[in-house]
Amino acid sequence: MFILLATYSCAESKKDNKTTTETTNIDKKWWKEAIVYQIYPRSFQDTDGDGIGDLKGIINRMDYIKSLGVTAVWLNPIYSSPNDDNGYDVSDYRNIMSDFGTMEDFDKMLSEMHSRDIKLVMDIVVNHSSDEHEWFKESRSSRDNPYRDYYHWWPAEKGEPPYRYSLFDAEGNAWKYDKQTDSYYLHYFSQKQPDLNWENPKVRQEVNDILKFWAEKGVDGFRLDAFQFAAKDTTFPKFPDGFEKNFIQYYAMQDGLHKYLKEMNSEVFSKYDVMTVAEGAGRTLEEAHELVDADRNEINMAYAFDAVDIPKADGYDLATFKETFSKWDSAFTKKGWISIFLSNHDQARMVSRYANDSLAYRAPSAKMLNTFILSMRGTPYCYFGDELGMTNNPKLKNIEDYKDIAAINGFKKAKTNNEDLDEYMRNLRFGSRDHGRTPMQWDASENAGFTTGNPWLPLNPNYKSVNVNAEEQNEESVLNHFKKMTALRTNNDVLVYGDYKLIQKEHKQIYAFTRTLDKDEVLILLNFSENEASFTLDNLAAYSEIKINNYLELAHTESEITLKPYQAVILGKD
Repeated sequence: MFILLATYSCAESKKDNKTTTETTNIDKKWWKEAIVYQIYPRSFQDTDGDGIGDLKGIINRMDYIKSLGVTAVWLNPIYSSPNDDNGYDVSDYRNIMSDFGTMEDFDKMLSEMHSRDIKLVMDIVVNHSSDEHEWFKESRSSRDNPYRDYYHWWPAEKGEPPYRYSLFDAEGNAWKYDKQTDSYYLHYFSQKQPDLNWENPKVRQEVNDILKFWAEKGVDGFRLDAFQFAAKDTTFPKFPDGFEKNFIQYYAMQDGLHKYLKEMNSEVFSKYDVMTVAEGAGRTLEEAHELVDADRNEINMAYAFDAVDIPKADGYDLATFKETFSKWDSAFTKKGWISIFLSNHDQARMVSRYANDSLAYRAPSAKMLNTFILSMRGTPYCYFGDELGMTNNPKLKNIEDYKDIAAINGFKKAKTNNEDLDEYMRNLRFGSRDHGRTPMQWDASENAGFTTGNPWLPLNPNYKSVNVNAEEQNEESVLNHFKKMTALRTNNDVLVYGDYKLIQKEHKQIYAFTRTLDKDEVLILLNFSENEASFTLDNLAAYSEIKINNYLELAHTESEITLKPYQAVILGKD
């Protein structure tokens, strides 16, 4: 016979203070215990009516950020930029983009964060700069300019350079001819993002000085954008035909990269109590360890993309999802540290990709995914709006509706290559980066309270029901579940440092695992399907404390639990 139990809110837990376990073998660090909240500043809160979020908007929403229970903010680039790639093309690393405000605004924002015990992680974009950066202006002015070797140039008299693939170029070619010096320059991303030459020690010193500038301001961490691509063989040998289909093998982790990171660590990271993470984690688990193991003296944690590449427009296999996360956890059980995330500024909304964004299942789906992120071992990264269960935007239908350079140039390339454009658009509607960049949904007023002007990307029509104001007033909302989860993780070391063990990996609907730290153990059950699913375990009765539940009830006997669609439960042993 099934028993129905009311959910047990962590806010009502008998363990009001943080549950810690006395152990001698845990290397505790603040960045391991951090809960990172990623803010895309262009889309968070606008205060001047230009339709673009700004630093004052973040300042005005600081109490909201604090209320989430997060302890660090990762801020996407806010430096001066012509915005070819929404700030990932930097023209001045020591200045603030006018769209976002001033350095005084930044200083106030940082002070407001620190006064609330929230740390700030800055995005550092130094694989490339903008072509409007003074370095590049000088570099392209003449072949004998002192800044010439800040970038990669190929003189035209040597013929066309060996083909290199560009991720954002409409033709897919990473070499751009520049007639001013009759040479080609290299750009792995857009034409307006020339790659810096990291073999040049002057470039490395420039970057170290930039990092010191921000560290001296009190910034608490750095995320190194696209940095696994920074090292290059500057003889530019010919690559095999078709290498672009697996370009990571040829672009990532090339000779010299570890030298560059060790220099940065020695000159900057080791001198400040900062968190460091690089976009990408190498090509293998071994390479990830070489980046982040403490004795390597490089960076703190791996940020691997295996999991975000799993969902496709046609769906995905839960077995692959389980295998991917279990593989990374197993590899880092004894050494190193990893990041846990399902979305960021380069992904569409997680509830639309990994679960079910329909009216019936959006809320439980979003709660379930947030439960997963916040119950795994590794530093969790939560993307703005996911705490509300924001979804992909149905207004993004035709290519004209998109602003992302990757989408626009990708369409041009597909058209040039006579690819199936309907299929291209189908995949774009599912996975475009623009879906994750639509404005934050604050309330049901015009433009969701994001701006009094014309928003730079269209608001999702569901903002009238999916918004902060509505969800704050609903105890069972995605938002309030998120807050319960951050509180549960913050107050229980087992969810931070505890060992992870996958249970019943063959289960087609339920992702089940335990976290164990000495005598403290919890069981996490996550139904990834829209159907009820049963889970049987011989010692199930031992897990009698409901620590979190995204439904109002839980049906179980002493040996079996039946989870509702997208139900998420964390059970503890008394």
